[in-house]
Amino acid sequence: MAARAFLPYADPRLHRAAAPVAEITESVRMIWDDMVDTMEAMPGVGLAAPQIGIMMALAVVDASGPRGQAVRMANPRILHASVKLREHEEASPNLPGVSAPISRPRAVTVRFLNQDGVEEDRDFVGLWATSVQHQIDHLAGRMYVDHLTPLRRKMLVARSAKLHRR
Repeated sequence: MAARAFLPYADPRLHRAAAPVAEITESVRMIWDDMVDTMEAMPGVGLAAPQIGIMMALAVVDASGPRGQAVRMANPRILHASVKLREHEEASPNLPGVSAPISRPRAVTVRFLNQDGVEEDRDFVGLWATSVQHQIDHLAGRMYVDHLTPLRRKMLVARSAKLHRR
């Protein structure tokens, strides 16, 4: 498989919702494989298909110590989120060179279609939970900067653009 290029922040596809996946096909599995390769090349702990221009509700997450434990998800949705929050410095290859601390629920239960096409409910905690929520945001057309104040978001977007021009 192959690593793919990331869309720039200004691309309108990053700011609209991805289409649901009706079934898990061989082409979906191939996209997931490319997504894992792309995530590893970053390196990162998660990736949503819209980040690489594929407007399907697909995500991969791997926050494991030894890599190689990626969870492949189609149509993920949060069923339950903990009240306790966890702050983490988040970033995105679609907005390179900048990051911001974001508070999200420390644990979530997510329902998704797995790589076998079976609906699965899974609990994620810590960095896994943060990454899953980050990817679900991407699938809904939101980015981590959308959790910030408008002024802070504008500053980060401008700083990223300035770094990219260099």
